[in-house]
Amino acid sequence: MSEETEVVVVGAGQAGVAMSEHLGAHGVPHIVLERHRIAERWRSERWDSLVANGPAWHDRFPGMEFPGLAPDAFASKEQVADYFVTYAEKIGAPIRCGVEVTSVRKHSARPGFRVETSEGSIDARFVVAATGPFQRPVIPPIVPDGAVPVQIHSSGYRNPEQLPEGAVLVVGAGSSGVQIADELRRSGRRVLLSVGPHDRPAREYRGRDFCWWLGVLGRWDEETPPRGAEHVTIAVSGARGGHTVDFRALAADGIELVGLTASYDDGVLHFAPDLATNIALGDAKYLELLRAADEYVERNGFDLPEEPEAHVLGPDPEGVADPRLELDLAGAGVTSIVWATGFATDYSWLEVDAFDEHGRPDQRRGVSSEPGVYFLGLPWLSRRGSSFIWGVWHDARYVADHITTQRGYLAYGTTDRPGAAPASRQN
Repeated sequence: MSEETEVVVVGAGQAGVAMSEHLGAHGVPHIVLERHRIAERWRSERWDSLVANGPAWHDRFPGMEFPGLAPDAFASKEQVADYFVTYAEKIGAPIRCGVEVTSVRKHSARPGFRVETSEGSIDARFVVAATGPFQRPVIPPIVPDGAVPVQIHSSGYRNPEQLPEGAVLVVGAGSSGVQIADELRRSGRRVLLSVGPHDRPAREYRGRDFCWWLGVLGRWDEETPPRGAEHVTIAVSGARGGHTVDFRALAADGIELVGLTASYDDGVLHFAPDLATNIALGDAKYLELLRAADEYVERNGFDLPEEPEAHVLGPDPEGVADPRLELDLAGAGVTSIVWATGFATDYSWLEVDAFDEHGRPDQRRGVSSEPGVYFLGLPWLSRRGSSFIWGVWHDARYVADHITTQRGYLAYGTTDRPGAAPASRQN
């Protein structure tokens, strides 16, 4: 006989913990299933020196601050994982670790779903897929196995000592790529960094972190990415107390910048001639945010120190205007490639009609096209801030409200009607 509950939440990272808090506040019976430990990816799928990309005052849930951490400090990966463990204990989240969900299927002739797990079956009225976007590391099929001694994804990188002696090519100019490249260079390695399209906000401007600026300018609330920017990475860093990612500074420190990694042929890697364009577009976004911040300060009469030097970018580093377009890997002594090229989702266990023709979740604000199925923790789920810890907390509140409303409809006319009425708030 299968176990029964109202909601099964799959995943106990930041999304699953947030979901549990809001369901609990509504009095909704639920179970959170996690195949590893709470916030496992923070512990075992990040490099050793990683810190959060947002300051502690911003990257947290409203109900608890980071213990022992200054508001403007950046939490280490272990501190982030410990935070969610403590938070789950604080709210009494019904999390079961070490339980893997193998399939979710609709019931026939009655509402709800059969959730098959490594420890048996669970029948649930609702299912929340809170596994997030970092499920399957993506390495483009460019360089064949054996072309260099080591090819790893950024999720498998831990520290410079992990890699064999020799030069390293880091592919990807988002937060992971630039931080790993910088760490490798500081360890004494020769490093090449393949730079694609990116956004690089100022870490701090006029005494305020970029997270604050995006907040007061209303940019965290943007509901859809600008056209063409759906997959553009953000290059920002909390490392060493936080600093603005500046490709000129990286080049000055000895990192060789190249364009987008395009193809491989007989030991030679080819790069697109787009390095100058990618850097220029990143610079333009950087400067646009500074100008918007200046206008905001003037319009509101804030007394924040001026910072005219932040607008001065300086000359392009050598090799940007006429960049290297090919690299003989062996000749250059490249023994490792670190692919900071993102992730793909994996919902193979979710066997319901909740996906579009491209296999992407078909949802709006987490409410899927399959009644009773919800998604949580995805980029741009409801707005730009959905990718951040605080953003997923607010998304979870909306999903919990929606579930409570649907419970009211399903319970209409029955003796086990829940207390919440169908007109529950949906904002």
